[in-house]
Amino acid sequence: MNYEQEQPLAEAMAEKAGMVADFLKGLANPHRLLVLCALSKGERSVGDLIAQTGIAPTSMSQHLARLKAEGIVDFRRDHRTLHYFIAHPAVMELMTVLYVHFCGRQPS
Repeated sequence: MNYEQEQPLAEAMAEKAGMVADFLKGLANPHRLLVLCALSKGERSVGDLIAQTGIAPTSMSQHLARLKAEGIVDFRRDHRTLHYFIAHPAVMELMTVLYVHFCGRQPS
């Protein structure tokens, strides 16, 4: 590969690196990681997430809004209940890797 070929590749990598860093910032919070850990086991209502994580309702709302804005989670509405799920396929893969390395085994 010569210099002319490397330059566009380097520019493309720099652009992607910024995008990936922004994506990882959305995950880089202990409360959001707890939420994602709970969601990695399947869809959960907001009430279930609060009960499972111990995160206060106001904080939970803010964290879910951030994760939704980042495209990491999405929800479906069942009457007045919102059920959240992981929407970004890379997040499921990341949560599995994090679980294996930090919790000692794969999630079931």
